[in-house]
Amino acid sequence: MTNTKCRFDNLLFEFETGLSDGCRAFLYTLALNYCFIGLSAITGRFFRSMENVVKHSRAVERLDPHTNTKIVKHEKVWNYTIADIALLAFGTSFPQISLATIDAIRNIGKLYAGGLGPGTLVGSAAFDLFPIHAVCVVVPKAGELKKISDIGVWLVELFWSFWAYIWLYIILEVWTPNIITVWEAFFTVLQYGLLLTHAYAQDKRWPYMSLPLARDERPEDWVPAETGNRTRDKYSDIEADEDNRRNIVDIFSIHSGNTGNNSHEDSIPEKDNLPSIWKQQFIDDVMLEKPKSRKPNNTCLRIAKMFWALLGAPWRLMFAFVPPYQIAHGWVAFIFSLAFISGIAFVVTKLTDLISCVTGINPYVIAFTALAAGTSWPDLVASKIAAERQLTADSAIANITCSNSVNIYIGIGVPWLINTSYNFIAYKKPLRIENARGLSFSLLMFFATSVGCISVLVLRRCTLGAELGGPRGWAWATCVYFMMLWLVFVVFSSLRVSNII
Repeated sequence: MTNTKCRFDNLLFEFETGLSDGCRAFLYTLALNYCFIGLSAITGRFFRSMENVVKHSRAVERLDPHTNTKIVKHEKVWNYTIADIALLAFGTSFPQISLATIDAIRNIGKLYAGGLGPGTLVGSAAFDLFPIHAVCVVVPKAGELKKISDIGVWLVELFWSFWAYIWLYIILEVWTPNIITVWEAFFTVLQYGLLLTHAYAQDKRWPYMSLPLARDERPEDWVPAETGNRTRDKYSDIEADEDNRRNIVDIFSIHSGNTGNNSHEDSIPEKDNLPSIWKQQFIDDVMLEKPKSRKPNNTCLRIAKMFWALLGAPWRLMFAFVPPYQIAHGWVAFIFSLAFISGIAFVVTKLTDLISCVTGINPYVIAFTALAAGTSWPDLVASKIAAERQLTADSAIANITCSNSVNIYIGIGVPWLINTSYNFIAYKKPLRIENARGLSFSLLMFFATSVGCISVLVLRRCTLGAELGGPRGWAWATCVYFMMLWLVFVVFSSLRVSNII
């Protein structure tokens, strides 16, 4: 039976409360999916800004020992490993992080923490590990093998990923069952810094802090150039193919081995050009079809393409207000994109409350299924691009592994730190966790199924020589296996939360 309070709750209009519960559930579900389309729309612009942030280079003067002359080289500011963890994994996990933070702020002053944020983050971890791995295994070309080149860094990231969920279970069930203290929340956030430090130490092979594992030789061009004729767009400085269609931004070009002079890519455009660039953003985003784009021969496909463009037009127009990524090495666009993502996350939390209210479905179930899948779209896009275009599997798998760590250390740690700090100051009491029993069970299920996932990756490395790709039969068999693990996690976690098991 639905809560009678739903009769007095609405999203936008007063007449909503007069509709039947089934009708309201249908409309709110449509709105929720439309928000996911919005997240997809902002993803491209967000990734492009993040790419510009990471490829920022600086001039370094060195003395040639042979000629005794000064040599100026441009080296990237960001370390590859740190960029994967601090920007790539954090950025792709930001929809879940902002949703959890908003949920914590809504519950501030209460003696309990809501389950919407933690449920979404644990569910997102399962979605990252299983369906995204499943996609990455099959996207390389038939017979193509892609392996992790720096196995030491991956093992460090994997350790901190597993430890994150063990740590969460310990503080929920062992030390202080069903409650979280300020110090537990603080140490949860602190471990994100330890992850960054340990991963950097492994990348640099610091003594006593790194595993004695050799790194395979990286290709000179970490991301191979795309083939085909390419032209430079006049205004937006984004490369387009001969059909004038925008390519999905390659955020993984941060791993390019080219350390030459790339300062022209990072420079701020002339002030006279900025208005033209920003104006072109609006023009591109309101046009449903590019003038010189290739039109599908099939009428149905063309109609579907037009319908999809029309559906996303309001989102694209809104996101055209994000400043051009050429300003301040992309930082301004990066911050504006995060702000838009946070706004969508706020609407998503409200919609989830209403759907749960009118349907009677536990919000925790909605969180680790629908919300987890919808907000994990940037993770899926990022890892898929890496698996397709990179010569190795490093960033594709690192994004999955590190995103799971970020989900706990930042996505759960920061909201809990906000709530526990307020409760400690205002009430001198710890924070109680809503549905801690269901969350703990989901952690156990995730840990058990993740062992099965990692075991198969190790088996593929030992037998095929690579984690991704390989013969199509084996690739699809692995894909199906990963999807089955995800279904096991979702089904058993849902049954536990619903008190069926």
